[in-house]
Amino acid sequence: MSIDPADFRAAMREMAGAVSIIAAGCGSRRRGMTATAVCSLSAQPPTLLVCVNKDTECHKAIVEHGAFSVNVLGANAEGLANRFAGREGTRGLERFAAGRWSALATGAPILEDAVAVFDCTLRQSFDGGTHSVFIGDVSAVSTQGGQAALVYRAGRFAAVD
Repeated sequence: MSIDPADFRAAMREMAGAVSIIAAGCGSRRRGMTATAVCSLSAQPPTLLVCVNKDTECHKAIVEHGAFSVNVLGANAEGLANRFAGREGTRGLERFAAGRWSALATGAPILEDAVAVFDCTLRQSFDGGTHSVFIGDVSAVSTQGGQAALVYRAGRFAAVD
């Protein structure tokens, strides 16, 4: 029994997810994208799992640099979420013209105003069809408590305290 990809995508839109920007690369080779396919894999050692479409510039940057960051967005960052999703037509390095960006342990770009930041070294990747499943060892974290988080469901952003 085969499921129509459009039906699958419609069902997936009903799953609420925290909105993050995944970023990788250094200097003029920084790349980033908006994602909801992020989750904790292990607490010992601290490890995250992210799923990234193979056709994105961010995918290539993660593979080339061997590191990435996961920047969990606050409710006030809907504009950044749209920007890094490509909804404004921005691509590549141009996306980083908005927001305050720096780096932690791996050198991957981190958003200073994120609710939480996970700076990861790429441990392993797996083929997941259209996407790669990247497992990252968390090298550093940063948090900005007290902010509402941004979530995405049914094609809309919402704030969650």
